[in-house]
This record gives sequence, C-alpha cells and structure tokens, in this order.
Amino acid sequence: MAVPVGKQGQYLIATIQVALSDADLQKLREDLLTQVSRHRPRGVIVDITVLDVMDSFAVRMLHDIAQMTRLRGTETVIVGMQPEVAISMVQLGLTLEGVTAALDLEEGLAVLDRQTSAARGGQSRGR
Repeated sequence: MAVPVGKQGQYLIATIQVALSDADLQKLREDLLTQVSRHRPRGVIVDITVLDVMDSFAVRMLHDIAQMTRLRGTETVIVGMQPEVAISMVQLGLTLEGVTAALDLEEGLAVLDRQTSAARGGQSRGR
C-alpha cells in the first residue's frame, strides 16, 4: 500500500496509515528519495502514529530513510511513536540512533523549523 506524501511549505510529510509490509517500506524509502529530489524540501516528516508494532526491518528502513535524505541535504524527523513501540524497541535493542524523533506532527514541524533555521544561519555566516 502506498504511503501518501504531502508537501507543506518547505517540508514533505509521509503519513503511514496502516501497518506496512517489507515491500511497502522499501517503496516508501524509494518514493521519499524521489520526492526529495523532485521538491528539494528542507525537511521530511515520517508520521508513524498508527504503528503499534515495529520489527527490526521497519526500524532499519526508517533509519535508512533518515540517513539517505540527510545525504541529500534534507533532515528527517520521525513523529508519533507509540509508548509501547518505544518500550519494545528498547527491550529488543533496536535503535534509531542519529535519527531525530518528536512526539507529534506539530512538534516535528517545530524541530525542522529550528534545524533548518540554524542551518541557514550557519550558511549565511560562512559566506
């Protein structure tokens, strides 16, 4: 099932609406990288609010998405992780090390605003 990817200002927002198969997660990764190339956003948000379970493959795909978009010059924030998912991930030793997370979409947008503002400020000072 395709994950809808919307554009809000300078950001792309991918909202996962149902549990995804491994193939769906791989397609999401490919779709987001294509959208990043096409729209050149300052940030990407992946909303995982509906997921009540994440296996090691799903965690790896989210980590890969964040790392790949970062290599393309775009920050990614994962939002909406359920408490049970966070607990299970820690118990299983699964991490999203190096990936920014936020409680919800509103906070995710605020995080991206701060990150992109800081990046723009650093670029203008360096010129």
